[in-house]
Amino acid sequence: MDNNKIGTYQFVAEPFHVDLTGHLTMGVLGNHLLNCAGFHASDRGFGIATLNENDYTWVLSRLAIELEDMPYQYEEFCIRTWVENVYRLFTDRDFALVNKEGKTIGYARSVWAMISMQTRRPADLLALHGGNIVDYVCDEPCPIEKPSRIKVTTSEPAATLTAKYSDIDINGHVNSIRYIEHILDLFPIDLFKTQRIRRFEMAYIAESYYGDTLSFYKEEKEDGSYDIEVRKNEGEVVCRSKVMFR
Repeated sequence: MDNNKIGTYQFVAEPFHVDLTGHLTMGVLGNHLLNCAGFHASDRGFGIATLNENDYTWVLSRLAIELEDMPYQYEEFCIRTWVENVYRLFTDRDFALVNKEGKTIGYARSVWAMISMQTRRPADLLALHGGNIVDYVCDEPCPIEKPSRIKVTTSEPAATLTAKYSDIDINGHVNSIRYIEHILDLFPIDLFKTQRIRRFEMAYIAESYYGDTLSFYKEEKEDGSYDIEVRKNEGEVVCRSKVMFR
């Protein structure tokens, strides 16, 4: 029964989706994860198109990705996704990244909210379609830690940029994947030649828009991980991230 609750989606690591090492980039993987979430929800009647008809939409709140490997250029791979839990205001969705040999090489956890497009406030998920979203909750294991708390204390930004055309998505705000790409740009390219990302987390807090100045604060922790905070216009925090290399 649970197999019917899991969506499986096939991909190829295209040449323009890989980095200088030939492996899929974190930004592209993140985009694939979000697309799979959309495909899975749409196939079961609670996708964005259906929600938009009633002025609701899905927003991503938290994302944690843990990897043993990444698909290489031209390699086929698939992403499996399922709903782990449904609460009144949030739902937990998990993912597995499976390589061409059928081996699981990574997992991801995500937290989503359904919000009103008018008020931007969370809506009651258990009222959606009479609460039948809970019928898709699945017992499939996801053996990675849930997103952690991220705290940055540094007061000097590592970088600043202005949100431009290529940052903005159909909702009129900076795309969630663009934050991932900008955050990884904080690290020197030589680091990516010798190390790979083992775990990557995002916590989305507020929206930013075209013309906003985004400041990136980066802090190395005792365990070698990096905590990053992004603020807009020198004030409101829009997202936080944790990056761990192997």
